[in-house]
Amino acid sequence: MEQQDGIRLEQFRQLKREVRSSDGYLIVGIDVSKDRHHACFRAASGRILLKRLVFENSYEGFERLLNQADVLRLENGLREVVFGMEPTGNYHKPLGEFLIRRLALVVLVSNVAAKENRKSLDGRWDKHDEKDAANVADLVSQGKFLFYEYPEPRVKELRVLLALKSVDYNIILPGV
Repeated sequence: MEQQDGIRLEQFRQLKREVRSSDGYLIVGIDVSKDRHHACFRAASGRILLKRLVFENSYEGFERLLNQADVLRLENGLREVVFGMEPTGNYHKPLGEFLIRRLALVVLVSNVAAKENRKSLDGRWDKHDEKDAANVADLVSQGKFLFYEYPEPRVKELRVLLALKSVDYNIILPGV
């Protein structure tokens, strides 16, 4: 797992260096919500390849997203796919985990950056799923994204236990 994390980190650093000057990336901006997600597909140059894909928050929906990304990547001669999303509660975690397990490149955009960029895109404050997905894709193409941390299962379990302990459920952790 540590080796895979090292590879993911190096891919992230390379993406940071190249994304603004390369036209080889398919950028998928995803607006995450509870039941269904919206995706916008664009080239790093800014050309919109597919304005809107709505997919369910399920294994089948995630497969649909991956298949659509692969089709667009091949049709447009792009070499890499980058999935960007704004963290929304815990709703982004199943999708992020699914994509990372499929060895996809996944990044996050900051909520603050998304809010500020939304204003600069069209000068309006209105917010809806289709625009939010395009906003995320725009931020990724600008190189304004964060590494998606995907801890190994033992670390996840430890975090859950520590969260429970901090809520004071009177759980006593061995050795703590």
